[in-house]
Amino acid sequence: MTIQNIIFLLVVLAGFGLFAWQVRKIRANISHGRDRDMSGDVGERLKKTLLVAFGQQKMFKRITPALLHLIVYVGFLVINIEVIEIVIDGLFNTHRILGFTGGFYNALVATNEVLSALVIVAVVAFWWRRNRSEPVRRFRGTEMRAWPKLDANLILYIEAALMLALFLMNTADLKLHQVENAYLPGVYPISGFLTGLLPDNAATLLVLERIGWWVHIVGILLFLNYLPSSKHFHIIMAFPNVYFSRLMPQGQFSNVDSITHEVKAMMDPTYQVPTPPASEGAEAAPTTFGAKDVNDLAWTNLLHAYSCTECGRCTSVCPANLTGKLLSPRKIIMDTRDRMEEKYNSPLIFDPALYGPAAKHEPQEQLDKENHTLLRGYVTPEELWACTTCNACVEACPVNINPLESIIEMRRFLVLEESAAPNSLNVMFSNIENNGAPWAFSPSDRFNWADELYVAKK
Repeated sequence: MTIQNIIFLLVVLAGFGLFAWQVRKIRANISHGRDRDMSGDVGERLKKTLLVAFGQQKMFKRITPALLHLIVYVGFLVINIEVIEIVIDGLFNTHRILGFTGGFYNALVATNEVLSALVIVAVVAFWWRRNRSEPVRRFRGTEMRAWPKLDANLILYIEAALMLALFLMNTADLKLHQVENAYLPGVYPISGFLTGLLPDNAATLLVLERIGWWVHIVGILLFLNYLPSSKHFHIIMAFPNVYFSRLMPQGQFSNVDSITHEVKAMMDPTYQVPTPPASEGAEAAPTTFGAKDVNDLAWTNLLHAYSCTECGRCTSVCPANLTGKLLSPRKIIMDTRDRMEEKYNSPLIFDPALYGPAAKHEPQEQLDKENHTLLRGYVTPEELWACTTCNACVEACPVNINPLESIIEMRRFLVLEESAAPNSLNVMFSNIENNGAPWAFSPSDRFNWADELYVAKK
């Protein structure tokens, strides 16, 4: 094993080791959420994962971004096969180790080249859609300032750089073998046109090929470790997020068990409230209704936060947002992730001045260091009460994120813990308590409207 092989081995181990460490931290963050049993229905969950996550089913509701995204998605899936070859070559000092497959390798390399060129075209199109003088509406918003916008552009720059490094490697390698009259396995439809741009000096070509090789593989490892701090982490988290997404009808809300038991006991005096077994010496945990902070949400809601690609499809179809209300479903999910990072592990991968709250979407003056929670610290009651619970955001999300669940849980906290519902709802609650219905009429007067019909008929 040469020095180069040893260096490459250390780079690969460091890259994957750091990534595993970051994933472990994120898993720990998600585990702070409330327990929720998502076992069962394996067949249905696998089917949904294949259709929505692998098959990009919901992306094709908007054909232009769907086609661009499909090019990037398929391109990186196929290009990863070449990454496997690069890793093997780097560890065992081989060159184009998969070349022995003959026709398969020719088709693989040719497909890689065409897809790499298309990825660059798609990246340019994505960049233009985000950064033109009047960008697409869903890329705007108070939550898309500074870091979210910079993050989206950095991803595009990195993807373009990785593809250019791949072309530099292939073009220099092909030209080097042409100069030395040697055989190079593979078919290179794009690099074949670029060989004229490089010199005929073998030593220079070898250096250029090594530069492209190292930049490409090290860039991929750096990009892999950038993902956990980026919205682009959805390329990994989308699959478990879709698998664990809820299968119940979208309009069905979850009930609070303690309230359900209390209502049943009121309706039926013989009803026995079940008591869960407690270990010896254990104290009953205080019951909290709804969610004030991230640890009050279910772990699946926290999984949503790390799966969001910040595409804004949810906000673009939200009727409250479209009519000028403060609510943005995308912001609710982004706030959840920001709060988790702040509470459990504030990563210092970037300069705090850039990565901290001042550079993100929440105003610095909103931060209350003594009592800074998700509710009120990031999300205001005004945002929550603007929601019409129409499920449009849930239907629109391409990776089955459910912002409505988090909104409902925070609303529950406002109503059941703080009695902070809007006055219109408090009137309704009072009517239900006193009259058994949302209207301000006693049960004895409920059918008085029919008297007028009887008189009119006579």
